[in-house]
Amino acid sequence: MNILFVCTGNTCRSPMAETLLKQKLPKANVQSAGIFAGEKQRANQHTITVLKNKDIKLAHESQPITARLLNWADLVLTMTTQHKQSLILQYPDYTDKFFTLKEYVSEADKEVWAELKKVYANYEEKRFKFIQENQHKFDNTILDQKLGEHLQSDIEKIQQLESNLISYDISDPFGGDLTVYEKTLDEIELYVNMLVEKLSKSEN
Repeated sequence: MNILFVCTGNTCRSPMAETLLKQKLPKANVQSAGIFAGEKQRANQHTITVLKNKDIKLAHESQPITARLLNWADLVLTMTTQHKQSLILQYPDYTDKFFTLKEYVSEADKEVWAELKKVYANYEEKRFKFIQENQHKFDNTILDQKLGEHLQSDIEKIQQLESNLISYDISDPFGGDLTVYEKTLDEIELYVNMLVEKLSKSEN
């Protein structure tokens, strides 16, 4: 199985998850990427340090999310719900692969997410159609206003569904001290252990 971990900049959380899974499940094919990542940046120094303290060496270069990566991946595990939502909106053809790490190992909220995916898809379709039909009738300011009115019920539906979701976020340690990074690594390791157990069971 090809597994892709996703965070924001691909210098803290997703490299931690990638490295831990590679160590615990060597036969898995694992990569990581960031929604707003630059190309070939090294991991955050605190990330390198906290992994080194667990006798894990990290050699990492960041990479942004691409359709090629999503094609490669069988499973895409994000660090937060916001990352997952961004991927659903940017790459709707791959939504069946997208889960937060916590969500995937706990398997809760599946019905809510299934409905959310449908509402997101409907929202994007209505948005695209409205713009196509009205972009030459109004200037951009009025178009935005009318688009908001047109999509108001969909936005409210999305907000209602999102409010029913359990928090599946692994908080971003960026800007924190070494202790913050250690806590993040411990949290990620807990869920990576659960992931290893789930993947091992699925093979048996």
